[in-house]
Amino acid sequence: MVRIVRLSQFLVKEKQAFQLADQIRRSGTSIGANVEEAVGGQSRKDFVSKCSIAYKEARETHYWLRLLRDTNYLQSTQAESLLTDCEELLKILTAIIRSSKPEVPNY
Repeated sequence: MVRIVRLSQFLVKEKQAFQLADQIRRSGTSIGANVEEAVGGQSRKDFVSKCSIAYKEARETHYWLRLLRDTNYLQSTQAESLLTDCEELLKILTAIIRSSKPEVPNY
């Protein structure tokens, strides 16, 4: 999340891309905030719900990173490193969500 905040600062200072900086900052920092809320969840259902929101925010962040790369706001090497981190988060969140959902009995 620190890298996302720094990216947002870079976009404002160097590129004057205020709206893009705001979008990537909001979605990127929301991932960690929702995971933190999940840890303090009141039930398994609440935990899964917050992790699912974090997953959606990670998908949105992935979109913004691709857009920033494809519009040359970020160099490919910068974007690829951030995209790789984001993809790892998506895999981790997917595994957490799948393993935390109650099993459905087979009839």
